[in-house]
Amino acid sequence: MHPSRSSLLSIGTVLRRLQEDFPDLTLSKIRFLETEGLITPVRTASGYRQFTAADVDRLRFVLTAQRDRFWPLKVIREALDAKDRGLPIPGDTAVSGRPRVPAASADPDLPDSSALRVCDGPRLTAAELAEAEGASAELIGELANFGLLRPDRDGLFPGESARITAAAARLVAAGIEVRHLRPFRVAAEREVGLIDYAAATAGRPDPAEIAQAGLALHTALVKDELARRP
Repeated sequence: MHPSRSSLLSIGTVLRRLQEDFPDLTLSKIRFLETEGLITPVRTASGYRQFTAADVDRLRFVLTAQRDRFWPLKVIREALDAKDRGLPIPGDTAVSGRPRVPAASADPDLPDSSALRVCDGPRLTAAELAEAEGASAELIGELANFGLLRPDRDGLFPGESARITAAAARLVAAGIEVRHLRPFRVAAEREVGLIDYAAATAGRPDPAEIAQAGLALHTALVKDELARRP
């Protein structure tokens, strides 16, 4: 979204705003930094420079880096490039260090590994499952036919059946046919197969910990794909 014309600042206004912190700043210095490609104010039809608030913040970054860190323009340019790519700058001040690649943080959307350990839930009849999740008997039947729901030897639906039904119902409501949900079960089977393989190694890691790492990878890949949509 383009900034409104009323929010744009003239070069003189920018100079006055910054001179309180940088008394030696001149119009020539601002023009020089533009020539060096460190700032890119827009131009009016008449050729006048107009600056956004982001331009002013960028100028402040450049000037602080020069004054407090004695960074040459090459280093500042590299820092700005990193900053433009989303790399954070450590510390709370305008310039307390060069942008750096942060360590990956845990995704707050993921369940803790303790939540992945098998627990006994109620065993429901098909009618109870449909009633509990507001699903039709037809949907329950389709989910069972395509392997999304798996009744036990008594014909009851245990464990995660209610959550499976709830999630599947949302996807069906979004226009996805039940038969197209089958790959979710296949993927889960393959992932658990890998978990069993890893858990059988000499180190015998906790299967829930492995599952949590697998979910982290799956979630990150889905988010990555969503972000790449045109």
